[in-house]
Amino acid sequence: MSADVGVRAFPGRAGLEHVGRMYAMALDVIVGMFRRPFQWTEFLEQAWFVAKVSTLPTALFSIPFGATISLLLYQLLDQFGAGSATGAGGVLAITQQAAPIVTALLISGAGGSAIAADLGARTIREEIDAMKVLGIDPIRRLVVPRVLAMMFIAAVLNGLASVVGVAGGYVFNVMIQGGTPGAYISSFNLLAQSTDIIVSEMKAVVFGFVAGVVAAYRGLNPPPGPKGVGDAVNQTVVISFMLVYFINLVMTQLYLFIVPAKGM
Repeated sequence: MSADVGVRAFPGRAGLEHVGRMYAMALDVIVGMFRRPFQWTEFLEQAWFVAKVSTLPTALFSIPFGATISLLLYQLLDQFGAGSATGAGGVLAITQQAAPIVTALLISGAGGSAIAADLGARTIREEIDAMKVLGIDPIRRLVVPRVLAMMFIAAVLNGLASVVGVAGGYVFNVMIQGGTPGAYISSFNLLAQSTDIIVSEMKAVVFGFVAGVVAAYRGLNPPPGPKGVGDAVNQTVVISFMLVYFINLVMTQLYLFIVPAKGM
């Protein structure tokens, strides 16, 4: 009896239970991706919705991101007489780091929060319980199409963020800092490699998967009442951001360990 009390008193038990359940849901989603029939209509609707609410913010947010990176790199490299290599460093930083992060933040904040709110509202209205009574698996019917939509749109928006970020860095470097247009463009391939684009897309897909799973889990397990749905939405954004930054660190370290950097 005392041991049971000790287990109940463990302060991190609830958090560990949530982590375990979220991990179990992630595995169920992966398995559900390969089962048929696939909910194409739900997937297309969710992909269109996520793209609609995330495309413009991603493009607009990528401009200052790329400009800031370009401005800082030029200030640093110009001190060593290498200001012409700003384009090389900018493309590498934007493609490999900034674009996936921008994409993840926007789809988590816009698409993920909407998914959590939608599923949370269905949960408190007991629609999810009704589906289970009818023998319909909510994971395969609702969660898998939403997660796949987040992954697909994340990969597409990552390409958009890369292009817009590099263009923003170019404009600010040439117009504000007096950089040479030809030098900026010709230095693109000094440091960047094709593998940088591949790992960038891989990051975006993984971030989309994480954001989708977190949003679905919090939506299907909200605290009681309408206020609980709002809390679930807030938790979705915060948890997604934390996981994205941690996973980005791990993937970056693995990539730099496996793929050698390209020298100038």
